[in-house]
Amino acid sequence: MTYLPQIRILVPSAQVSSYTTGYFNLPSARQGFIPPSTGRALSGSGSSSNVNRTNIDYFDMATAGNASNFGDVTVRRRGIQACASTTRGVFAGGYSDDSGSSRNEIDYVTISTTGNAADFGDLTAARHEGQQGCSSDTRGLFSGGASTTINNNNIIDYITIASLGNATDFGDSTTTGYGRASCSSPTRGLWGGNYASGFVNIIEYVTIASTGNATDFGDLTVARSFGAGVSSSTRGVFGTGDTSGATPTNTIDYVTIASTGNATDFGDTFSTVYHGASASSSVKGFFMGGNTGSANVNVIQDITIPSTGNATDFGDLTATVYNSGGCSNNHGGL
Repeated sequence: MTYLPQIRILVPSAQVSSYTTGYFNLPSARQGFIPPSTGRALSGSGSSSNVNRTNIDYFDMATAGNASNFGDVTVRRRGIQACASTTRGVFAGGYSDDSGSSRNEIDYVTISTTGNAADFGDLTAARHEGQQGCSSDTRGLFSGGASTTINNNNIIDYITIASLGNATDFGDSTTTGYGRASCSSPTRGLWGGNYASGFVNIIEYVTIASTGNATDFGDLTVARSFGAGVSSSTRGVFGTGDTSGATPTNTIDYVTIASTGNATDFGDTFSTVYHGASASSSVKGFFMGGNTGSANVNVIQDITIPSTGNATDFGDLTATVYNSGGCSNNHGGL
């Protein structure tokens, strides 16, 4: 009689990084692993027909189509910043036309569900028009902005996304200003462009896991504010923006996040806007809504981040909206 050796099959857990069988190591999926081209994108708050919104829209990034209603933020406002982990989306700051003041509220949602946002904590200072936040899977950062008392600031705040509480000072931006576009890898956060006494083409970066002041990275091909950023884990892309006062650009630039240097032309958007939101998977980037200089739009434009080329039509938001905040659970910082 022949005896066969007993075979034990081990299934990796999503909560551990690896295990040992005695013969070789098998890596497991990281917690919350999402296939590269999939995931969910959110666009929150903003202004439509000159009225601040509470609405949060969402759509699945793998399949072209229109957005659906997700829920509401806690305070109706525009000029909001957003970032996300694989599980939570976070919306911070903004300006309330109802109160006539900047806000310091930070809200959060669970991206895989739908429903209204809940209170997370507060920024270190009330501000709006920071434009975009950036994040790793553990930490979210918010930079710059304007307030009802200080038109431009260089504040960088950070939060631990999994833990509720107020933001903490991270360091300072290289310039004062508002309207920064952002993107991230798992280690670096980048901001590109802004407006201070004029339109700026500066790209700066920080190491997300540390604290400290930002460092110069290089320059965009076009000086602008109120642009939008998307990224894979290796490439950052900056698109759209205002170049000279309600004069939007369709320029899309890209950089290699791990290096430093000036941006290179990527292609063009087909809807020329500024004040739009953005989100990305590790493969696709999305520019959502915005203003043409004369009207708000609801269009969602998408690009393929590892390549170059012009944006294409993906679908529509639930309303024409600008000055909203975008995030996703599968961007380049995760």
